[in-house]
Amino acid sequence: MDWGTDLWDQYDHIDKHTQSGLDLVERYIKFVKERTEIEQSYAKQLRNLSKKYAKRGGKEEQDCKFSNHASLQEILNELNDYAGQRELIAENMMTGICVDLTKYLQDLKQERKTHLADAKKAQQNLEISFKQLESTKKRFAKEWAETEKATQQAEKAENDINATRLDVEKAKTHAHGRTHTAEECRNDYAAQLQKYNKEQNFFYYTEIPQIFNKMQDMDELRIRRMAEGYCQFADIEKKVQPIISKCLEGISTAGGKINEKQDSMLFIEQHKSGFERPADVEFEDYTQGIKSATSESSLNPPKVRAKLWPFSKKTKPLPAEDFSHLPPEQRKKRLQSKNDEICKELQKALDQSEALEKMKGVYEQNPQMGDSSSLEPQISETSQNISRLKGELAKYETWLSEAVGGEESSNAINNNTQHTGVAAEQPQNIYLEFDDDFDDVETPVGQCMALYTFQGNSEGTISITEGEMLSVMEEDKGDGWMRVLRAGGEEGYIPSSYVK
Repeated sequence: MDWGTDLWDQYDHIDKHTQSGLDLVERYIKFVKERTEIEQSYAKQLRNLSKKYAKRGGKEEQDCKFSNHASLQEILNELNDYAGQRELIAENMMTGICVDLTKYLQDLKQERKTHLADAKKAQQNLEISFKQLESTKKRFAKEWAETEKATQQAEKAENDINATRLDVEKAKTHAHGRTHTAEECRNDYAAQLQKYNKEQNFFYYTEIPQIFNKMQDMDELRIRRMAEGYCQFADIEKKVQPIISKCLEGISTAGGKINEKQDSMLFIEQHKSGFERPADVEFEDYTQGIKSATSESSLNPPKVRAKLWPFSKKTKPLPAEDFSHLPPEQRKKRLQSKNDEICKELQKALDQSEALEKMKGVYEQNPQMGDSSSLEPQISETSQNISRLKGELAKYETWLSEAVGGEESSNAINNNTQHTGVAAEQPQNIYLEFDDDFDDVETPVGQCMALYTFQGNSEGTISITEGEMLSVMEEDKGDGWMRVLRAGGEEGYIPSSYVK
């Protein structure tokens, strides 16, 4: 069954049906667009919610050390990622459904318009042919009527005894001419009728069925595209479900990470003062006569308040550089933390100084690679920074020694100074002695291949050839040089850009 065979006479219904299909496509596009707007709005609200309750700065960062605070932060991060997946759903629906279907709808409208125009044109051509048929038919009928009239007049003249022979011949000639004209009209009518029947047959059995079948194919393809669009509506969300599930699992995992005992211990460590509990108040017997100095000392209100300070509301003291405004235990921790921080900065400065000295030596041996004098300001600035950090480290180590006292202080100081190593005690020119440093590292950290040939003419550098395999002993620290070991045992620095 097809439209061309079974619906050959249902042009109006086909017109309405196909228009209804186009309207459905347009409705679905609008529906998906509104869905994407809802998803985008939902994602935006989730992001704002996550941002609103996220910890940031000062005391809140301190609270994030507790597992229950940190877990909430992880939940907010997962929620932010979840919002991103909702945005992805909206974006894929817009590009994968709305944009594609909108373009397809425009093509569909144009195709339908073409088919309907072809059907109307075929109908108009058949109507024109029918009008021509009617015209030849009327002409034939008129000429035949005139022929009969002329024939009757000729017969009447022939039977009229008063008519002359000339009148009779004239009447017969007129009748014969009319008959000939009527025969020509009859032949024209017969030919036009045959032509019309042929065109009508082609119209109803070939042309219109072909057009309607094309419209049927168009409509069925539209229905198939709609079915794909419906499935795509769900598939787009299914594709992000694994990531959404991971976000939800992350939220559950964050809840499972909470350790209430650990949080309690951390709270104790943060706020433990190190003070001894107040001793019992001694009985002072005034009947025995107490010395003035002793009495004043015993009844001194500030001393009593000092013992009971944990339970009183006191004005917060101004921060001191040596953290002396903190309780002993907290002061010791803050000093230890400050020492570690300075040690890291000092080590970083020493590494930077070492790199600059290496680069300076290379520039002096290879002037074409750079001007060594251009490094002097950086070297001077780094040297001043190292001196400043060493002074600060000594100052804070002294305060830490006072805070912890005795052997404990010595151990803490030894632990701190281990970060800086021997390099902190040696002059800067020691970094030019590359061979001594190389003996400290024996295990390669990787392999590389030389891309170009390099001639190592300066101290500490080595020569390599293109295609040579090398062992990486020290990676590039940002100065453009790395230390490598050749197969023959030769070790030194080469430009990082010369190897892969």
